[in-house]
Amino acid sequence: MLKLGLGLELYRGAALEVPVAAVQLAERLGYHSVWTAEAYGADALSPLAFLAAHTSRIKLATGVVQIDARTPAATAMHAMTIDALAGGGRTIIGLGVSGPQVVEGWHGAAWGSPVAKLRDYTAIMRKVLARDGPVSHDGTAIRLPYDGPGALGQGKPLKSILHPAPGVEIWIAAGGPRNVALAAEVADGWLPMGYGSEGIATYAEPLARGRARRSAALRAGLEVFGSLSVQITDDVRAAVDARKPLVAMYVGGMGSETHNFHAEAMSRRGWPEASARIVELWRAGHRDEAVAAVPDDYIESQSLLGSPKRIRARWSEAVPAGLTGVIVRCDRDEGLTLAAELAGTRDTAVET
Repeated sequence: MLKLGLGLELYRGAALEVPVAAVQLAERLGYHSVWTAEAYGADALSPLAFLAAHTSRIKLATGVVQIDARTPAATAMHAMTIDALAGGGRTIIGLGVSGPQVVEGWHGAAWGSPVAKLRDYTAIMRKVLARDGPVSHDGTAIRLPYDGPGALGQGKPLKSILHPAPGVEIWIAAGGPRNVALAAEVADGWLPMGYGSEGIATYAEPLARGRARRSAALRAGLEVFGSLSVQITDDVRAAVDARKPLVAMYVGGMGSETHNFHAEAMSRRGWPEASARIVELWRAGHRDEAVAAVPDDYIESQSLLGSPKRIRARWSEAVPAGLTGVIVRCDRDEGLTLAAELAGTRDTAVET
């Protein structure tokens, strides 16, 4: 059965308002998880601690936390603390690299090698959570104890004081082949950036490469969660048009000439020409034209818009093969309930 997550857009707001009632409804409807994110405002972890006090079963997940915002030990401490508050076995830490603009401009860290950082970061977090002994790590990008410039040489391996419950999961958000392979090798789940209708074929090689190196200590299956917007409306045209400005801003304005992950994701989903045109128009200052260049079918490929009848008819085509779950973004209870009905989670939900 397809798993459902509820995606929250808290990171985009000037004020922080956590939709507790919607999360509680999702829990009652059998949703697997609730997901937060971060950019350069509200962080992704604090809301999960808050939600731990208002829920009992739904998993508390980040999609994603930026690895350059915190050390791997600090993120592991967050995970253990949230999971303890939630009763244990309910926390998913989705990791992501963000982009050079945020990493160097906001966090003051070097972009470096994202693959090497993600590998070391995941390994250190696993050591902290396992608590098998004092944590040391001789990595390519991260070393514990630290012995680089400015070090006093007095660092010592340490072991977490807090004893975490088992079951904290580490997922990786990735779109490029090397990071996708890494996710398949070392993570419990993968949050794909650019998974379209041909996602299985697009990512077959890096997934196979990573799975071939996967440790026997990790569970055999890799969770793969995509994203899906759901909106019940009588005006599909208006709903499609309302989503275009944000797409144009991300594809055209959130990257540089050398690093534009959102444009690459749009290309991987099957719209390379539109992606290139949006970038061209946005950088030239023609933002209205860039918005107009976002194809309708691109919006509809990752959205279920319209009447309940139209949404039911399009459900199967909106969930590409190979996904084990989708993170639903919806601002109305009716949409959350309809998605639960279509995925079958409502039939297995347990009332609290």
